[in-house]
Amino acid sequence: MLNLYNTLTKEIDEVSPLQDGVVRMYTCGPTVYRDAHIGNLRSYLMADWIRRILSAQGLNVVHIKNITDVGHMRQEMLERGEDKIIAAALEEGKTPAEIAQFYTDRFLADERKLKIQPAHEFPKATDHIEEMIEIVEGLVEKGYAYEADGNVYFSVSEFPEYGQLSGNIHEAELLEAVRVEADPLKRDPRDFTLWKAAEPGRMVKWPSPWGEGFPGWHIECSAMSIKYLGQKFDIHTGGVDNIFPHHEGEIAQSEGFTGEPVVSSWVHGQHLLADGVKMAKSAGNSFIMSDIEAQGIDSMAFRYLCMTARYNTRLNFTFTSLRAAQRGLQRLRNRIWQWAMEEDEQSANGADVEEWTGRFFDTVNSNLDMPGALALTWEMSRSDLSAPTKLALVQKFDEVLGLNLMDVVDEYRTGSEIQERLALRSSLRQKREYEGADRVRSDLEDAGFVVEDDLAGSRIRPKAAWEKLTEDRDIVSSAAEVPSLVNEDDSYDITVGIVACNYVDDLKRAVSSAFRWSNGRSLEAVILDNGSMGETSEWLEGLAAKDARVRVIHADHKLGEGAAKNIVLKQSLGRTVILLDTSAEICSDIYGRIEEMLDQKDAGVAGPFGLRTDNLHHFHDGEGESGEMDAMQAYCFAFRRSALKEVGLMRESFRFYRNLDIDYSFHFKEKGKRILADASLGVVQHEHRVWSDLAEGERDELSLKNYRRFLEKWGDRADLLVSNRSG
Repeated sequence: MLNLYNTLTKEIDEVSPLQDGVVRMYTCGPTVYRDAHIGNLRSYLMADWIRRILSAQGLNVVHIKNITDVGHMRQEMLERGEDKIIAAALEEGKTPAEIAQFYTDRFLADERKLKIQPAHEFPKATDHIEEMIEIVEGLVEKGYAYEADGNVYFSVSEFPEYGQLSGNIHEAELLEAVRVEADPLKRDPRDFTLWKAAEPGRMVKWPSPWGEGFPGWHIECSAMSIKYLGQKFDIHTGGVDNIFPHHEGEIAQSEGFTGEPVVSSWVHGQHLLADGVKMAKSAGNSFIMSDIEAQGIDSMAFRYLCMTARYNTRLNFTFTSLRAAQRGLQRLRNRIWQWAMEEDEQSANGADVEEWTGRFFDTVNSNLDMPGALALTWEMSRSDLSAPTKLALVQKFDEVLGLNLMDVVDEYRTGSEIQERLALRSSLRQKREYEGADRVRSDLEDAGFVVEDDLAGSRIRPKAAWEKLTEDRDIVSSAAEVPSLVNEDDSYDITVGIVACNYVDDLKRAVSSAFRWSNGRSLEAVILDNGSMGETSEWLEGLAAKDARVRVIHADHKLGEGAAKNIVLKQSLGRTVILLDTSAEICSDIYGRIEEMLDQKDAGVAGPFGLRTDNLHHFHDGEGESGEMDAMQAYCFAFRRSALKEVGLMRESFRFYRNLDIDYSFHFKEKGKRILADASLGVVQHEHRVWSDLAEGERDELSLKNYRRFLEKWGDRADLLVSNRSG
């Protein structure tokens, strides 16, 4: 039987159904005013594997997954337009409920793509306000909750077991973990909201015994889990982010209301990191399924990737690792294809099937060991078992794996014309007419097929979408994959480095202006295509094919700004490097003047758009001013390439561009190098579309996070400021 790590008991416990033959399981579902990112989906895959394992061993699993819809959509988020998609939908006349339904449909489509079995019920929070109010009333009656000005709070001090799930059992730990602004209506800062009074102008609200309002976040899961699964059920799943405060609050509410433990096993999936950091919208690495599809990669490759690490350990997602998973899945499918094509009249060996199936379930029952299950599948594929036995085992294993492996038999089937071409090639090879055979193979590959040869003969299959997209170009997923040329000799006078992400007209303007004013100097353009789609990538490919001075590196997704610029810096070969933003246009010969500035004693950075500060907390434009500055804006940021050996690369924790240029300027200042501005340099700033296309709330959040990073490193280095330097 399945054994799982229980977050509540801190032990690996056997799943022992409360009702004979039936396991009741609740999963914290999505909040549907944005897309679920792939980190969320990893948690839902975990629940799917639990369900599949139990079902495959004869248990009936009743699975409930809630939908958190408009009840918690923050009014201030709508008013400030923090999410541009929601703001645009509201401008089109769509209601919050219609927006929630749109994202609900997208979530359900994502689950279908990943072959996640649909829950038996997807209850919506807004359909269960009555049940939530009933629980809140019960908690007030029992002394676990209190009302204040139309708000109802759970009194943490009345529930001694609060903190048992998260381990935050002391008052100081709880206060630190909550990290919320003080609410004067609370009796205790640790108390949490069960029902909140509606603020003026709020669109989504309901009547209640305490006035118009809306439910707190935690109460919905207590109400829906109890309604659909009863006051005692077997498994509750979610991500580690749910442990505190959400699931801690849910335990307090549910047990306070029922008077006894409700959930037997609490199971939590660990974070999916992206490029080494926690996935979050504010970090710019909150990838969704459409980002994977844009690479032409099969959704099953992500499911396969998630099987390579235990559910309760962190997994670092990169597009490189995803493509590796795609290749692994492709190899496994190819083996199944080969077994299905082998002429073998034998039937599966029953004893072998029983033995290997037993080993498989021993593995997955051991705390959901999906990496072990995948390894065992590969071990089986390489064994000397007969092809029918292997096919029978694949079918059994895939009841749990959920990779739809047997679909390959139909997917790889080709028409008679293609088979005739393959037969012709085989005939030519047998006659040793290899030149003709190679032409046939080339024609088949051009037509979108892959021909594979082995001792058993030749096979042909359609080329996968990801193979078509990646065959003609080198693609990177991180700065670490790009070799550094920093120690190579200079090959050009100037490198103009550009990070491009769509906005192809702006890119064309910046690139053409850089070459227009080179005036006989040797100049190269190193351009990172930072996850652009369609026209931008195609234009860059065409430009690089026509002009040897242009080198293009393609990133398979939008990298953080620090990593993107580091790729450009690592690949530059000019004596002087000029980082040029796509919103900037060079309008005169700036190169000679930049060279003069960088020839000055202790010069570090040169450019037209300097910044000054007196206290590190406010930088103001040195617009129209020239001379020594405290930082240089990245619209045009120039320095000697040799300085990279001393100053180093940019900090890749800066995923957004704002304040990265200030931070990098201080790397130069720390080494005793000066930041020099000449406002007369002929560089014009046009609309910065990366900035203007963001909602105001997103701009503020991303900028503030980067500024905090800057202050954490440089906040006590006022001695580096021009205004504080002696002499």
